[in-house]
Amino acid sequence: MKRIISRLGLMVCAAILIVSPPLQANRELTNLIQQLENWATWGGDYQATRYSELKQINESNVEHLKPAWMFSTGAFGGHEGGPLVIGDTIYIHTGFPHKVYAIDQATQTVKWSYEYQSDKDVDIDQVISVMCCDVVNRGLAYADKKIFLAQGDGTLVALRTEHDLLANGEFARLPDDTIDRSRLAGGIVWKITNGDSKLGATHTSAPLVVKDKVLVGVSGGEFGVRGYLSAYYIKDGSPAWKAYSMGPDSDMLIDPEKTTSMLKPVGKNSSLESWQGDQWKVGGGTTWGWYSYDPELNLVYYGSGNPGTWNPVQRPGDNKWSMAIWARDADTGVARWVYQMTPHDEWDYDGTGEMVLVDQRIKGRLRKTLVHLDRNGFGYTLDRETGELLVAEKFDQSVNWASHVNMQTGRPKVISQYSTHANGEDENTQAICPAALGSKNQQPVAYSPKTQLFYIPGNHLCMDYEPFEIEYRSGQPYVGATLTMFPARHNVKTGRSEQSMHLGQFTAWDAKTGRIVWSID
Repeated sequence: MKRIISRLGLMVCAAILIVSPPLQANRELTNLIQQLENWATWGGDYQATRYSELKQINESNVEHLKPAWMFSTGAFGGHEGGPLVIGDTIYIHTGFPHKVYAIDQATQTVKWSYEYQSDKDVDIDQVISVMCCDVVNRGLAYADKKIFLAQGDGTLVALRTEHDLLANGEFARLPDDTIDRSRLAGGIVWKITNGDSKLGATHTSAPLVVKDKVLVGVSGGEFGVRGYLSAYYIKDGSPAWKAYSMGPDSDMLIDPEKTTSMLKPVGKNSSLESWQGDQWKVGGGTTWGWYSYDPELNLVYYGSGNPGTWNPVQRPGDNKWSMAIWARDADTGVARWVYQMTPHDEWDYDGTGEMVLVDQRIKGRLRKTLVHLDRNGFGYTLDRETGELLVAEKFDQSVNWASHVNMQTGRPKVISQYSTHANGEDENTQAICPAALGSKNQQPVAYSPKTQLFYIPGNHLCMDYEPFEIEYRSGQPYVGATLTMFPARHNVKTGRSEQSMHLGQFTAWDAKTGRIVWSID
């Protein structure tokens, strides 16, 4: 009996040793997030609130802020992703072709840097030509003493940091006069291919580390790329799971009986039946935005983008599951629930914006909620455990493409005057609000637990939209519409319809009630 118990004990110990590395990686990042001096993931925390409890900057001194020092990345083009801060190091990056810098906070000197080097079969100019829009990259991820970068060419790299070298004692073993220590960090630990840029599949999003995996999406909806979210093991880059936005249930990691939408099972072939023929194979629904995570529910949340082509006449049906909010099991990728915000999108209202996870009291009941401010101009509040739709209201008063969202079906009531499908190909539908850039584009909101309000950096744009027939060709633009954008004609201060000279607006939003608290343009 003692011998059996001893063997069982060894088996348990072995199991603990096997499981420990993934748990430690998760614990490391979680601990870093909880330390106020760090900014260890793109949104500041797993919930994507972009809120800091630091109080050095406040109402009494904010007017005195001035630059302390500056650093040039040496790169042109958009810089859309913020830095990470881990301990005494700031990690910043550029768009494609990428540069990553590790900067010492105290001295503002570069500890190490990484510069993109293309593989032999990668044409940098070709990658740049298919990236949309601009060669931007929305952020880095950190865990397991590695920096993760989703590169524009469709590859994902893990870079060695100084923390890894220090932990392994490599600095101590190398004499000062034989090697520049800064060159040890910034090296590629592993590299995998997540998309083929020759087909228009690129990377612009910030990865997210969850437990022992790093999650990354794909861009390229305007090239007919079928969207997906992928998970890779942070240790070696080996694949864990991959979930498509449309197609067969097995491709989407959907359980027809257990995966729900509006609290009901989605049913078998929910996506295939919403497309004509094989159109789903070039259906868009890419995942180029932001990802968040609830550790208690072990669910990952993100949005899928517009369907391809932009011409709605060529793709009858709801085009599921483009334009949708997804909740997936972080370990398996299996979808818990999905909600489509803009069925059969006719306006390029990408649904890829951030999903902010906060607990809120709604109608007297404390709910675990997900809040999403969409490009289509509606703000959505859902129960993030069940997917129940709680609030769906306009956060932009100029929105006219739909009058409201039916809370029983979840579907928007489209105004036929602004339906680009109803008006047909080669017909110019005028004064649609918002424009394709949306009432809010990729710039994420912030949530304050003090005010319990969401702060929205928004657009104030409308458009004229004319769809036309287009044929899919691999690696070529698959758009099928021309449009003209202009300032909205709704004055957010007076509520009157009048020409505005402002292209943006900043709004405070109460997601519990779906109410605009204040807005300025």
